[in-house]
Parts: sequence; structure tokens; C-alpha cells
Amino acid sequence: MAACVVVADDLTGANATGVLLTKMQYRAATIMSLKDMDPEQVRESDCLLYPTDSRGVDPQEAYRRVYEASERLKDDSVLLYGKRIDSTLRGNLGSETDAMLDSLGEDYIAVAAPCFPSSGRIVIGNYMLVNGVPLHRTNIALDPKCPVTISEVDRLFKEQSKYKVAAIRMGEMMNGVDALVQKISDLCQAGYRIITVDCVSQEDLELIADACIASKKKILAVDPGVFTATLARKIIKPRMERRSNHILVVVGSVNSSTTAQLEEFWLTQEVNNVMVKTKELLEGQERREAEIGRVVEAVLKESGNYTVSSVVGDGIYPENRIDFLPYMNRYSCTMEDISEMITGALAEITVRLLRRDSRFHGLYASGGDVTQALCGYFGAVGLDLRDEVLPLAAYGQFNGGEFDGLDFITKGGSQGDKTALNTCVNYLKEKLFI
Repeated sequence: MAACVVVADDLTGANATGVLLTKMQYRAATIMSLKDMDPEQVRESDCLLYPTDSRGVDPQEAYRRVYEASERLKDDSVLLYGKRIDSTLRGNLGSETDAMLDSLGEDYIAVAAPCFPSSGRIVIGNYMLVNGVPLHRTNIALDPKCPVTISEVDRLFKEQSKYKVAAIRMGEMMNGVDALVQKISDLCQAGYRIITVDCVSQEDLELIADACIASKKKILAVDPGVFTATLARKIIKPRMERRSNHILVVVGSVNSSTTAQLEEFWLTQEVNNVMVKTKELLEGQERREAEIGRVVEAVLKESGNYTVSSVVGDGIYPENRIDFLPYMNRYSCTMEDISEMITGALAEITVRLLRRDSRFHGLYASGGDVTQALCGYFGAVGLDLRDEVLPLAAYGQFNGGEFDGLDFITKGGSQGDKTALNTCVNYLKEKLFI
């Protein structure tokens, strides 16, 4: 049996969740008929998805369909069960969740994290917002088959479920994983079987997933697919071999937007960061080499304890900005030459790190000048472009040279809002199965 089983209320939802899983190189298969399912045909699948077509039926029929599907698909080898619900909370949320809980057993709890950040669906203060508008004020309230006229997530579950429902709001999540684990444990002890959770960003989903895993509880993930995919990434190893992958972030930009992106990045992710004393790179070959060596050793000292490391020029803070004119006079060179001395040093740091720590399989570089320097130092023929992560943020692989095939994202330093760097690194995590 597959390691992940998802029961969805319709075919579109099943396929949408399956696509999220396949993007992380899981083998996902949607089953159209349980009675005709041949175990041999899905033997190599990591994830099985089954649509019950139950969104618009009465609650009792929805319960029956989901319960029978769960009974047919459950197995001791399954590591993760998901109940895929509509991203705008339409349908039989409560009765279908009850059905899976009844099938799986009393030691399971349902954690509902029904956000889909990339589609503008978030939950804050227990209210679902769609592109910033409360759910009950959107056209979903006028849906001819499954109208939703309230926005409170826990209230929807309470009105439809026979089990006790509790809500965890953002303020209770701000104290980190350990506090969230304790909250989940306390709610379970009090007899709650369904827990709804505020979630605005992918970082929130990472936190919730980490807390679920750390709690040691048996979890039924109830969501439109993103939370299920996040949990899967953390607990299921694809049948395709997964490497121990790390990501290196290299930033030389001094743009204020870059500063905001870095600070948001450091705040929301665990990062092994080392600041480069940029001035030292311009004070002669001996001091330049000493600073390059210092940074490399500092990163390597802690890189084994983090999946993401960053190397950042200290010029992101105004007090460290360098007046290039004295150096231009000292070396009889142009401003462009001075800039290349800095980007060249960042490229040299990157090369040495990649050579000495083979776990770095993903690279984020801020600024075209840094990326160009990296191509030169890598001996790359060019960049094999695969996707646009954000406007002016490209994903691809280096083509040729010492690090042929290395996954990268490059972005202009001034581009994107404060979440842009987080978005890019999370994209790399998906590609590298981190």
C-alpha cells in the first residue's frame, strides 16, 4: 500500500492534491473505482487519492461514501491520511471528517489547516479570507449547490460534526513549535477530535506540520492539499531515492528590498547565516583571502545542523556601506571593477563551499552580477531555465562546468515583496525534497 492516502470530495480536488505531491517527485495515482482497483497497478505509488464525489450530496450519504473509501484504503503501512476539502470550505466538511476519524480509530485526531496561500485562501483569527475578503462576502455565498454563508472555520465544523471542535489562533502559534505541541496535547486531553488552525503562509504550514509530528499524535490532515503535501514532505521518503539536500543562499545586493526580504527570511526559517565583511574584500589580497577563508569555515562549522545556509554581504545595512571612490583611486580602476572584486569574492566563497560540502544541491543568488560571476567561476556554459518562480525570479540548473546540473534560483535584488526570498527558498525545498 502507498505511504499516503487522501480521500477527496471531488475529482478535481483529488487531482490538484496529487499534482502538489508529484511536484515533490512522489508517485501519485488517482483511483477512480475502488472495486476495480488492482493493487499491482498502484504498487509503485507513494500516494493514492480517491474522489468520493460527495460535496453536493446530503451529509449521511457523504459520510457513507467517505467511510467506505477509508475502510477500503486504510492499511498499517500508511504513514499519512488526508481528507481533501474544498479550498473555500464548501461541502460536507464535518460529516466527511467524522467518517475518516471513525474509520481510522479513536487514537486519531483531525487537524484542519484549510489555507491555500498561492490561491489567496488564508485563515486568520479563525476567519477564512479569499483574496482578503471574508468568505461569506464572496461569490461562494451564492454558490447554487454548496453555498457558504459564514466565514468562521471552527463554526462550520461544529455545525456539521458530532465531535468536539477547537480552534488554534495565530496568537497561540507565535511561541513556536514546543508551545503548539503543548496546545495540541492539551486539546486532545480535553477530548477534542477536530482542531482548526490559523494559517496565512507556507511558513505557518511548516510550523503546524512540525508540531503535529513532534506531538506524536496520529494525525488526519484536513485541508485543500497544501498542508497534506507539507506533512508528506516531512515524513514520507519517495520511492525515488532522496538525497540529503541543503540550500546555499548568496546575497551581495545592498538594496533596501533585499534587506527586508532577508530579515523576513531569517525570522521565519532556521538559517545558518554568516555575514561577509565586505570592506575586507577590498583591502589587499592577504586580507581578502583571510575574509573568504573565515566565511567559508564559519559556514562549514554549522552547515551540518541546518538545511539552509546563507552568505550575505554586510552592506545590506547602511552603516556598512562602502565609499568606492577611495578604492577606485587606490587601484586606478572603475566602479565596475570594484563591484566585480566583491562579486568575485562571493563566487569564490560559493565555489569553496560547494566543493567541501557535497550536501549543497540548491543555490539561491541575488542579483544578475552575482549569478554572472558564479557562471564564470563554475565554468558553466550557461543556465538551463525551467520555470518562473516570481516575476524576475528564475529557476533552473547550471549547464556545464564543475557544478553541472546544480539547481538554482536567481532574482533581482530589488524585486518582490518581503516574502520573495522565502518563496524562492521554499520553491527550492520542494524541488529538492527538503
